[in-house]
Amino acid sequence: MSSPQPSARYLQVKHYVLDQVAAGTLRAGERVPSENDLVRELRVSRMTANRALKELAADGVLVRVAGVGTFVAEPRVHAHPLEVRNIADEIRSRGHEYRVRVGALASLLASRELAERFELKTGAPLDYSLLTHFEGGLPLQVEERYVNPQVAPGYLRCDFTQTTPHEFLIKVAPLQRAEHTVRALLPERRIRRLLKLEADEACLLIMRRTFSRGRVASVADLYHPGSRYELAANIQPR
Repeated sequence: MSSPQPSARYLQVKHYVLDQVAAGTLRAGERVPSENDLVRELRVSRMTANRALKELAADGVLVRVAGVGTFVAEPRVHAHPLEVRNIADEIRSRGHEYRVRVGALASLLASRELAERFELKTGAPLDYSLLTHFEGGLPLQVEERYVNPQVAPGYLRCDFTQTTPHEFLIKVAPLQRAEHTVRALLPERRIRRLLKLEADEACLLIMRRTFSRGRVASVADLYHPGSRYELAANIQPR
């Protein structure tokens, strides 16, 4: 078996610790292997081990106590309704009818771009779905989503006419944090057709990554018709 690429060595350390937490070998409140232990066991540099532990602490998986050690954190679930919403609830809250059309469900292997977004190796297995969400008979969102089956198993067995990907993932892979990038663009033909847009009509794309237990659980590209959708938030200074 070939050794990991140097740039991915810290991911090897992260997954080593995460696998022990997932298996119950390391429980909440227990001390995790020290940097020196990880250097010896995994044959990585001290800098690599330090980066991995720092990122796991930033993700809320570990707690680092200066002069004492690093411990497994108590599990926490974070969610914010302005950041990650259930599209069905959003539509129904406005008093409109919600329905969904399933365009595709499939297993695939991660391209280089997807592997980078998931922090996995190229060719890693992923689950894929393409859904169109309707509000009052008009398409409001095309949801193109990729899911790591190691973090959220059973995704492709879900009936998305009865539940949304959001509802499934919240139960199976509790939301820890999310990252968003928002772009305005002219969509490619297949997206334009699904959203019923004119050739020169722009759409709003939200690129989202959600994390659970320190790993990327899903990557979603959410397309909305620019003329029928907007983002708004009420922000107050602390």
